[in-house]
Amino acid sequence: MNTLPQQLANGLLLGSMYGLIAIGYTMVYGIVQLINFAHGEIFMTGGFGALTVYLALPSGISMWALVPLMLIGGGLVAVFIAVGAERFAYRPLRGAPRLAPLITAIGLSLALQEVVRNFYPDADRARAFPGLDNTHDIGSVTIKDADIFLILAAVVCMASLALFVRRSRTGRAMQATAQDPDTAQLMGIDTNRIIVIAFAIGGFFAAVAAVAYGLKYGNIDYRMGFLMGLKAFTAAVLGGIGNIYGAMIGGLVLGVAETLASAYIDGIPGMQQLGGASWANVWAFCLLILVLLFRPQGLLGERVADRA
Repeated sequence: MNTLPQQLANGLLLGSMYGLIAIGYTMVYGIVQLINFAHGEIFMTGGFGALTVYLALPSGISMWALVPLMLIGGGLVAVFIAVGAERFAYRPLRGAPRLAPLITAIGLSLALQEVVRNFYPDADRARAFPGLDNTHDIGSVTIKDADIFLILAAVVCMASLALFVRRSRTGRAMQATAQDPDTAQLMGIDTNRIIVIAFAIGGFFAAVAAVAYGLKYGNIDYRMGFLMGLKAFTAAVLGGIGNIYGAMIGGLVLGVAETLASAYIDGIPGMQQLGGASWANVWAFCLLILVLLFRPQGLLGERVADRA
């Protein structure tokens, strides 16, 4: 129990990262009823975009000056790919059966992995990423500068998104499009523009999460988007897919559950073989199964009929 505060802090940090990625899934699904399974790879390309900026700049620049530039570079790459995917991969299939865009998303995910693996120098191995490794002790909890960046980024992104959705004309247009795109279009809303904005916001948030991932773990690789994307999708479902607040809450719940299970399950008599980091993914997806069995609409979701 002496390690519980540290494990809770680790879980909240991990969950914040899941939540930032999950927002991209839930925004797109809420507006166009599409599960963008390529979103994990958009997260990955954002990380490589940030790494490219870091490698292109001269050495000696302070990390706190460098991180904003990396965010801009990674964000531009992720937004470009997300918007391009919407325009050329998903928009032509908008009226098609739901299986078609789903298969397209999986194909796009694999294509982005292979493009980065084959064309980015040494992408087939983990690439070193600049870290923020200075540590701070808060009571019995130890956190790094990278953790502080992650928490600040998650809070700022969520607050900005909430303000944007609630107060801006575009945000209200997004809400209208999510409720009924046909009626929104009849009322003069450019639904194509709204959908592009949703993809762009999701892509930028994924890039922020990718920079936080690199700063925290010190490396990135072309495969990192697959598992992180699955975990973020799990977080979106846990919170209630289509609910942007639920995405962040689902991420936090998943992160804490995964961390606590990894740390403490092997201390339960008869379950010594089921704990540790190697079982973290198993318990995360077990939580997803339980939620789907007992509350399939998620923690903040509402039961609604499928849109015709």
